[in-house]
Amino acid sequence: MNRKVTYEACFEDYLRSAGVPYVAVDEAKKALFAGVQLKSFDFVVYSSSGPNLLVDVKGRRFGARRPRGGHLENWATRDDLGSLARWEEVFGSGFAGLLVFCYHCGGPEAAGRFEVVHLFRGEYYGLLGVCRNRYAESCRPRSAAWDTVSVPAAVFRELARPVAAFF
Repeated sequence: MNRKVTYEACFEDYLRSAGVPYVAVDEAKKALFAGVQLKSFDFVVYSSSGPNLLVDVKGRRFGARRPRGGHLENWATRDDLGSLARWEEVFGSGFAGLLVFCYHCGGPEAAGRFEVVHLFRGEYYGLLGVCRNRYAESCRPRSAAWDTVSVPAAVFRELARPVAAFF
């Protein structure tokens, strides 16, 4: 977790304000397992309603130009997904990977599209979560050059849940 990254700091502030127990992961320390360097995730979040969560926060903008009909960008890198899957193996059966998409909304009208909205530093953020395995099953290549994938908009709307549903 990097507190200089607004989206990660916003999510941490949300967890604190909601009273959800968590541990922020120090991204400065790279992990090496079986000779493979794994990308860090951002938080371990303890859940009373399911498995504990290994959270990777993805910051995106929403509604700056089209607050009512805006598209929910949901891209991730293949490395994000692969590393999170490996972390699930390392932590074991009581843990699951979760991608949290933290959308910086263009204003209160755009924020109205989200069930969980967090006001952070005077700005609105919509918070959605998608289980890593469900995302990985549904994603399609987005950019070969950047090695990114995304989930089609209609499928993403079905998979994504307000983050509070996971805690």
